[in-house]
Amino acid sequence: MNEADLAHPAEEVAPRLLGTLLSHETPEGTVSIAITETEAYSGSADPASHAYRGRTPRNAVMFGPPGHLYVYRSHGLHWCANVVTGTDGVATAVLIRAGRVIKGEDLARERRGGKAESPRLARGPGNFCQALGITAEHNGTHLLTGGPVTLTEGEPVPPARIRVGPRVGVSKAHDWQHRFYLADDPTVSAYRLSPRAKPSAGA
Repeated sequence: MNEADLAHPAEEVAPRLLGTLLSHETPEGTVSIAITETEAYSGSADPASHAYRGRTPRNAVMFGPPGHLYVYRSHGLHWCANVVTGTDGVATAVLIRAGRVIKGEDLARERRGGKAESPRLARGPGNFCQALGITAEHNGTHLLTGGPVTLTEGEPVPPARIRVGPRVGVSKAHDWQHRFYLADDPTVSAYRLSPRAKPSAGA
């Protein structure tokens, strides 16, 4: 995995990230998670994107260059991790929605409160970050330089396993087919339509 692999529109990168490994090395140990579900957000062209109305201190990392981690707080409750894609200056990113813990399961479970079953450890973007130990301090982290948080190749995913559908829980552009996930994988989060969602022009 290198910067050139990520220097494309988010909706092209999002399915390619399925099966890749996001890992976090800490003094307590290393947790690695194989990504099983993603969502693409396309910047100024996407009403659901944080960058839709332009650059702010909060979303600055989204504007590139690719290969960095964009972390934000969702509803004041949990952290969400995004892989920045596209070209420098254009705000696009892929939200990591779910994954399968393949290394450091005991540590991931401890971070999740000790009770979560294996398929649920990193199911949903907030749980994913909690299991991996990702917080605001990791916003802007470069994922490709061998630091404590890294994005690397994993087991190849057969194209036949990849499914596409509408995004989860967003009220704007919710019906865009920008969610990508592995078919019949127990770690993938359940689809949920926002109660505020209204029909929109697709992309």
